[in-house]
Amino acid sequence: MGGLARDILSSGAAELGIVLDGRQLDALDAFTRLLLEWNAKFNLTRVTDPAEIAVKHYLDSLSLLPVVQIKPGSAVIDVGAGAGFPGVPLKIARPDLRMTMLDSVGKKLAFLEAVVRELHLTDVELIHSRAEDLGRAKSYREQFDLAVSRAVARLNVLAELCMPFCRVSGRFVAHKGPEADEEINEAGKAIGVLGGELEAVHRFALPHTDMRRTLVVVGKLRPTPASYPRKAGVPERNPL
Repeated sequence: MGGLARDILSSGAAELGIVLDGRQLDALDAFTRLLLEWNAKFNLTRVTDPAEIAVKHYLDSLSLLPVVQIKPGSAVIDVGAGAGFPGVPLKIARPDLRMTMLDSVGKKLAFLEAVVRELHLTDVELIHSRAEDLGRAKSYREQFDLAVSRAVARLNVLAELCMPFCRVSGRFVAHKGPEADEEINEAGKAIGVLGGELEAVHRFALPHTDMRRTLVVVGKLRPTPASYPRKAGVPERNPL
């Protein structure tokens, strides 16, 4: 990530209310280098310009930090982590977080293993599984203060994949685009059935662009019923 991209990232983060120090910017530089190297083989992202990566991936991933209070040392799970968004930027910006990144695609986990190793990230667990399966495991179910997900599924489906991981009083945050109102409306039933309540909707523009984004914040009020999540593929075929 060249000087321009680094400046864009630093100033954009400041505009969002986030301070990134030199070591954090260096780590994100290294993440960009790895992302572009691996992308040539595995097509991890369509965004390949370092300045665009800084805005569309890193700033978008970090945008929840100013609006969602995350206590020091919180357990966070990134559901459908893909190439590491939002999990890796969040871990770099908040090294105190205990980060779990979950994905069902092996090559993406191999990339994330390389990232964790080369960036010397600690307290990071990478899991190769489907959310529907892991969400039923006692050691992961309702064990997280925060579940996050970006560009994975519509909100009514995503709620069933993410909310079983949240402990009561925890939160689920979905990164969405500008046209999120329809998804929010259709997900109302699912959120209630799964033990949650819509807490807040934050709308904003990414710095240095006219891209509009939406953060949907759901609070966990009650345990998720034992029948959820349903078997792999069912939430997507038959959303709540």
